Amino acid sequence: MKQRKHRLLTALAAVFLSVAVALTTALSGAAAAGEDGEARGRPHTPSAQRIVAAMQPGWNVGNTLDAIPDETSWGNPRITPELLAAIHDQGFNSIRLPVTWTDHQGGAPDYAIDPAFLDRVEEVVNLALDEGLYVLLNTHHDSWQWIWDMPSQHDQVLARYTATWTQIAERFRDAPRELLFESVNEPQFTGSSGDAQEYELLDELNTSFHSIVRGTGGTNATRVLVLPSLHTNADQVNLDPLADTIAALDDPNIAATVHSYGFWPFSVNIAGYTRFDAEVQADITGSFDRVHDTFVSQGIPVIVGEYGLLGFDKGLDTVERGEMLKFFEFFGSHARQRQLTTMWWDNGQHFDRTAFTWRDPSLYRQIRSSWTTDSATASSDQIFVPAGQEPSDATLTLNLNGNRLTSVRNGSEKLVRGRDYTLSGDRLTVTGATLARLTEGQEYGVNATLTLRFDEGVPWDVNVITYDTPAPQDATGTTSSLAIPTAFNGDRLATMEAVYADGTNAGPHNWTSYKEFTTTFQPDYAAGRITLTEAFFAETNDNSTINLTFHFWSGETVTYTLTRSGTTITGTTT
Repeated sequence: MKQRKHRLLTALAAVFLSVAVALTTALSGAAAAGEDGEARGRPHTPSAQRIVAAMQPGWNVGNTLDAIPDETSWGNPRITPELLAAIHDQGFNSIRLPVTWTDHQGGAPDYAIDPAFLDRVEEVVNLALDEGLYVLLNTHHDSWQWIWDMPSQHDQVLARYTATWTQIAERFRDAPRELLFESVNEPQFTGSSGDAQEYELLDELNTSFHSIVRGTGGTNATRVLVLPSLHTNADQVNLDPLADTIAALDDPNIAATVHSYGFWPFSVNIAGYTRFDAEVQADITGSFDRVHDTFVSQGIPVIVGEYGLLGFDKGLDTVERGEMLKFFEFFGSHARQRQLTTMWWDNGQHFDRTAFTWRDPSLYRQIRSSWTTDSATASSDQIFVPAGQEPSDATLTLNLNGNRLTSVRNGSEKLVRGRDYTLSGDRLTVTGATLARLTEGQEYGVNATLTLRFDEGVPWDVNVITYDTPAPQDATGTTSSLAIPTAFNGDRLATMEAVYADGTNAGPHNWTSYKEFTTTFQPDYAAGRITLTEAFFAETNDNSTINLTFHFWSGETVTYTLTRSGTTITGTTT
């Protein structure tokens, strides 16, 4: 026992000695770095990489101080200490504070910002900093209100841009480095001669921004400045000019930013892209790999300043729930692997800013998990069982992501492997007998929810749904709107095709027969109808016949015929 104790003490002494040596080396290196920084005229400060990494994860206070003309104009309440504390409690370490300055500025030549508005912005920044959050402050919708006129009004725009950032920088000159500045949101230009001119104009804006802020001194001398690519797009053709700008500035306290809303057809549910498939996945990996290789690998941190799905602007059900969850799980995982800081875009549709709760807790659960670990998913979150028929076995393919299935539950009931389900590799099969038991009530819709639990990550829920073929009814309406009474019979609408009698595509985006979910058609399951919108009819031919095909998640398809005569629409079952 004494020998064992002696060996343990010897080992501990060795550990303490190695730690002491490491600390001494680190401190010496830090001192040398500080001396080297001072020799170059740069005081020793935390690196941009460390600051941006500490911001992960982030959240946008969207449609608030960027709302036009005022903070509450777009339906969100004023930002309060309680809101910021609630967001911090949800695991976010930073906020992006979009601000639109346009309607709070005077005219040339001073373009003076309304002191009361600047005070309010400062108040919110200080509230967030006091809460322990990093803050990314920008010029937001100004990008399309006047900055984009730079090709035709170069001097006026540059003068206003200079005046705007001079006032902002001077106000926040001595704010701590936990406050970061972003030069402009989603920069774009109208009336330019082409991409080459637009790259030059953005370089001029970003370079001017850098000079303005650094020139005000104080903490601004080393504050991390965030520069966007054109359109904040992650295509290599847009990343390269930004990389050139950053290289020319030769400033270690610079970060790059892009936005990511996924593969567009999937993001808005158009052209038949209803599933998170290899093409949608490749869009994420391609974008993140490019920004990593262009910037992160060169020591320049990257902030994905906004991310989400564009369909969320129309409705949270534009993309089917399981496919949506797979998207965000993969998104968060690959961003983490590529060392990117991500800031979720929320314009009020995700976090209830009064109740301080998530409108879709399962979405938040999936996103939060992706910050630290890979979760398992499955090929679907739905099993459809035809009403009045003996169910067949149903098989789902699991994407285990390195995890292990530990149980399958229906509420508090733990299903028995070998009897209720089988697992062969990544293939989970729920037996027909189990499905018959779970759907014995034969109620249309969700009869049970199976929860697949794994040794790591969040569970995956699978709805067991009893259904019959949906039945739309005849209807009349106008080009303003047509509501088609529909017995959904437990099924869910995935997408809709529209073609003329000659087989050519009808409606908006006529390069595809599959129309955009919510924008052109929208199911209302509670009211029992499918509504075709004015936007759909606005791009259809007068005196025409349009054949619709409704695709449902069960695999059922239903055809329906529209006849347009002037502004009158008649719909009939086929």
